[in-house]
Amino acid sequence: MPSIENLLNQLEDAKRRFDPSGRAQAENLLALAGEKDFSDIESLIRFHEALLFLRAHPHSEKVFRLTEKLLSGFSSRVERICARGADMTPFDYIEYSGIAGTILSGTFSYDIARWLVGRHTAQVEINWERYEKKTGIGAALARVLPLFYEDLLVEANIPHTDWLRAAMGKNDNALKWLLDRIDRLPMSEKEKSQLYDSLELPIRWEIGDGRASRTNNRRKPRNFFYHTGRMIQRKEVSLSMEIDSPPVELEKLSAIEGEEILDMTRETTTVRYRELYGITHGDGRNVVRADLGRGVEMFLWGLRPERRLPLRAYHAGFTLKNGVPINYIEGITLFERTEVGFNTFYTYREGESAWVYVRVLKLLNQIAGVTAFSVDPYQLGHHNDEAIESGAFWFYRKLGFRSTDPLLRKLMEREEKKIAARSGYRTPARVLRRLATVPAIYEHQGSIGEWDRFQARNIGLAVQRRMASEFGGDVSKMRARAMKQVGCALGINQSDLNSAEKIAFENLSFALALIPDVEEWTKEEKRDTVRIIRAKAGEDESVYARLLQKHARLRKAINRLGASQVNPCDAKAQRKHR
Repeated sequence: MPSIENLLNQLEDAKRRFDPSGRAQAENLLALAGEKDFSDIESLIRFHEALLFLRAHPHSEKVFRLTEKLLSGFSSRVERICARGADMTPFDYIEYSGIAGTILSGTFSYDIARWLVGRHTAQVEINWERYEKKTGIGAALARVLPLFYEDLLVEANIPHTDWLRAAMGKNDNALKWLLDRIDRLPMSEKEKSQLYDSLELPIRWEIGDGRASRTNNRRKPRNFFYHTGRMIQRKEVSLSMEIDSPPVELEKLSAIEGEEILDMTRETTTVRYRELYGITHGDGRNVVRADLGRGVEMFLWGLRPERRLPLRAYHAGFTLKNGVPINYIEGITLFERTEVGFNTFYTYREGESAWVYVRVLKLLNQIAGVTAFSVDPYQLGHHNDEAIESGAFWFYRKLGFRSTDPLLRKLMEREEKKIAARSGYRTPARVLRRLATVPAIYEHQGSIGEWDRFQARNIGLAVQRRMASEFGGDVSKMRARAMKQVGCALGINQSDLNSAEKIAFENLSFALALIPDVEEWTKEEKRDTVRIIRAKAGEDESVYARLLQKHARLRKAINRLGASQVNPCDAKAQRKHR
């Protein structure tokens, strides 16, 4: 039998070759590997990642069945290597965390902590050994433990765990007990979240051999796909053609099915130490499924109404390949522009990432009507060494994205000439870091460059400047003025709005009050703006996004606000003075 090192090298080679020779080699090597006893963690992890890739991209039914069998018993391999006294630290690295039979420790938000306790009660607990902020927990305990405040005020070394144990009685899970007490406090959900998050409690999660582990987290696909030919290469992918292709058939899931998908997604990301707003607060009632072909299915959803962003529409998504989770996405939309986040998990980055990516953008275009796709600098490599090392900027550029900065576009074009002229040339890291300092954008329709300077943050900053200059920093006064001003201009009677619509109206009023001529808009423009406000609180935010796209005057005004660092209130005063 080959050595473990040699076997893994061959297996990692075979997993990329989908010709008959590669298939035969993969089948043979998997059978041999099943008989091996992996004595070091690094080799065991390499084996695990190869198995997951082959489970998602099998050459044949035999490869599929062999990977299923080897993954189902993987936790016993972890137990054996642990029993030998091995250093288990590599299992906790973000690239490899979540393997069956391992333990992870991380800090999660209030909502995810509650979700973990509700779904994996017996496996999660506060990791006191890693808690370095023990004095910080005093603020929370003072709210739920009688007389604890006295100890907090006058004692130097407080035995926090003693107080907890005394109060818990027969309860044996401090995390669950504390979360239950915080949940009962007479505070808003936001205040409870802030209180818990301030504690920065590390949670110890014994993953065990359950479905939540990366090893076992998969579902049975409706249509299995075997790779009998080579994978789709990036150069074979056309974003323009993909967006222009016929609509993808969408299936609306039931609320129960939607929550099951959200739970699976939360498990998928949490064991990888990741947390995405749209996954934590996703709305199981509006999850849709799309079969993208080649064994790829995608689920897309919006936010619960009470968790929506003030201005932008939000969609999150989750992609499976032959039932195996391979990535998650988000699209944050205002008018026809959406900011796209796309994260393929480390194990699957040698797959058909470019093809999956353009299919995802096709879905966002179909659902929300977006035609301008913006990529955040972080995804390109800004303060992200991993993206610099992988040359992420060129991944997007070769799909048709461009820099939003004119000077950096010239730099980009110079680098493209070097790449074309010099075989083997690679853009230096320092140049990639410069290219990654501004967003990249792809425009499928409309005028090129309209959204180059736009940042939603600029609207928020303009609101802050108005609050400082006109209201002395008093947000309550500004809110009341904005709602009155916008309500009068649009003819809105707040008593006609339901609770969710009132929140949407309040949030949008901050931005609408910055537009100097709303009261001069036509009756139709005002009516359409009211429809937009109501749609923000509707069942599906894609309706809100599409209504925004139809309102040319509002689009122009918001685009100007987001592209400018100038205080619009000053401009308004100058206009009135003239």
